[in-house]
Amino acid sequence: MTSEELAARPGESGSAAGDANPRADVGRAGGERGRLNLTDPKAIRALAHPLRWALLEALGQAGTLTATQGSEMLGESPANCAFHLRTLAKYGFVEEAGGGRGRERPWRQTFNAMSWPTRPDDPQFSLAAEALDQVWMDRLLTRARRSLTARTSWPRAFGEDLGASSSRLYVTPEEARELHAEIEKTFERLVGERHRFGERRDPKRRPPDAVPVEFVLLGYPVLDSPPLPETDETDDDEDS
Repeated sequence: MTSEELAARPGESGSAAGDANPRADVGRAGGERGRLNLTDPKAIRALAHPLRWALLEALGQAGTLTATQGSEMLGESPANCAFHLRTLAKYGFVEEAGGGRGRERPWRQTFNAMSWPTRPDDPQFSLAAEALDQVWMDRLLTRARRSLTARTSWPRAFGEDLGASSSRLYVTPEEARELHAEIEKTFERLVGERHRFGERRDPKRRPPDAVPVEFVLLGYPVLDSPPLPETDETDDDEDS
């Protein structure tokens, strides 16, 4: 995944779990929003909530939102959105953007990208990460399924140039890691070279015909592959 995305595929990077500070570790460079590395299971578990993740996505789309605006986008009550925005702020995912009126406080994300590790040797961290994986993948794959099975609803300008493809290879774990790393590196390079895409996080800087397009890189072992049928080793000898 690239640094331009809301979330990156869970990896093995990151500092030790159980940080004293429950807030997320947000990397910043030169005052700019950077990559958010989730290192505390409490912060990860706090984010593993469908509405909180939906609010982060809505903030990424709108730039800033009040609880009322978030409720209008997501079909939830303002009070519910306000509660979850405050929870996101508690763990460092959002912050007040300023310029509010009365009780209507605009919020914004504190980061440009997000990642969280996998730690099989830490049961508490693993459970929290698995819960967040479930929320993230449910939204991602539901959105992909809805769009890819309704291509007639796409704007005509897209034509047949986007879509989905898959390939199944029989490779060793080491070969799979090498392939995924190489594809991911190329993907990050191509997106990173197009700095104007990053600038379009600000809705005011988007072209009039710009629409959100999601690119997803997935690589995984097939866990439900049926076993090969047993073969009689004498068959070949009999046929020869």
